[in-house]
Amino acid sequence: MNAPAIILPTALPDTLARILEDKRAEVTSRMAAHPMAEMERAARDAGPTRDFVGALCTAVSEGSTGLIAEIKRKSPSGGLIRPDFDPAAIARSYERAGAKCLSVLTDEIWFGTTPADLKAARAACQLPVLRKDFMIHPWQVFEARAMGADCILLIMAALTDAMANELEELARSLDLAILLEAHDERELERALGLDARLVGINNRDLRTLQTDITTTERLAPLVPAEKLPVAESGLRSADDLRRMAEAGARCVLVGEHLLREPDIEAATRAFLGQ
Repeated sequence: MNAPAIILPTALPDTLARILEDKRAEVTSRMAAHPMAEMERAARDAGPTRDFVGALCTAVSEGSTGLIAEIKRKSPSGGLIRPDFDPAAIARSYERAGAKCLSVLTDEIWFGTTPADLKAARAACQLPVLRKDFMIHPWQVFEARAMGADCILLIMAALTDAMANELEELARSLDLAILLEAHDERELERALGLDARLVGINNRDLRTLQTDITTTERLAPLVPAEKLPVAESGLRSADDLRRMAEAGARCVLVGEHLLREPDIEAATRAFLGQ
């Protein structure tokens, strides 16, 4: 498979533009060290995936929260989040507390976490794992499968429709689930034009890094019944979970609030109302 050029959309928001420029340089460098053919072989030789979508659907059908619990060391908006960072221990804490899936950042520059952290977290538990990163090139999809990810994130604000469609088709061919991410009505419309069942609604505006959970309350009712909305960012309490559920989002992706607590397992149980 020939490696296509890395083409980013025009008129990107400031923060997202900076992240994606760094990502383009990173992917170009990593591709030089591990060419496309090598990464594709590694992806196709990887073991079976865990059922990411199924885990969330089961939670919803049982009337519980489909929690995707996130692992990262830092963030652009929150700075250093957890100095005593142990991805394996965090994964086990989340699993014991009732999380249904994990989300592991693999961006070292902006989030302080790497593919090695995803591998460690996945090996420590039985939960399906989302590779959360800024996916801009097919090489990264092969890399995600090779490192053991069960699902990838596609951020509509970072991709043209053609790019999103190409990455989705490749992911499906590798038995990877896809979480599409939108922040506004236009991005949601574009996401709904793709096949993936999981539609993330990011309450954080990547233009400003400001968070407003009313974003999910506005957009989740627009998601058709055959799709599964996932509320992302800014959720800190059982009351927030209730609001998201009332809007139609019974699945949530939460990280920073839980990671800042000394006892992650206890914090996660409290968050889920256990």
